Amino acid sequence: MTNDASRLLPRHQSGLPASGGEPECPLVLIVDDDEAVRTALQELLLSVGLDATCFASTRELLGARLPARPGCLILDIRMPGLSGLDFQQHLASSGNRKPIIFLSGHADVAMTVKAMKAGAVDFLTKPVPEQGLLDAVSAGIARDIAQRAEDRIVKLHVERFATLTPRERQVLHALAYGRINKQIAFDLGISEVTVKLHRGNVMRKMQAASVGQLVRTWESMPIELRDGPLDDCIHGRRSGICRPLEHNISWRNI
Repeated sequence: MTNDASRLLPRHQSGLPASGGEPECPLVLIVDDDEAVRTALQELLLSVGLDATCFASTRELLGARLPARPGCLILDIRMPGLSGLDFQQHLASSGNRKPIIFLSGHADVAMTVKAMKAGAVDFLTKPVPEQGLLDAVSAGIARDIAQRAEDRIVKLHVERFATLTPRERQVLHALAYGRINKQIAFDLGISEVTVKLHRGNVMRKMQAASVGQLVRTWESMPIELRDGPLDDCIHGRRSGICRPLEHNISWRNI
């Protein structure tokens, strides 16, 4: 077996840039109540140059302080306390999208289907084939790197959105629905000249080169920022002039 970890991930996907400009080394988290299994998996990953940390239970993992590095989870499906599937649901409910590779001592079709539908990278049966595990880990790390990059972009969009005034947010909302200046002016009870002014400010603050880019930025943001009372005005569900919207900006780091 080669000790070159580069075969697991493309060179440009070795990690996200850290604060110092260096790529972050992936970290694989192994959770299994069988010490022999934990040790074997950790040694396999270390042999190809990947960092791996072991835990005997999901409770132990939850109590650990871990660095914010790309990676994935290798998780035993059956353990005392919180099971692997329960832990997967726990992560999903808290907004954590860390990729999971499940291990099981028995082939269970129903359990496999449930885990995969919930977003698992793979479901492997013990004894785990080495290459099968390494391939799954490679896919999990690549997925996490992509998700982290996406989250960073969305966070940047939300931070820019937070600089908009309530009226500018209304205009952005209307533009995202395909409204033209004349329609926006009518919806908001302002002049077209004022709409053009707000529209220019929105484009500048959101750093969008075109309306198409602006709409794509809008669609990437959390749904709670995109839904609002202006929907009623745009779709004719409420008569009269819309009042300025007040959005509560929130961002949950994942």
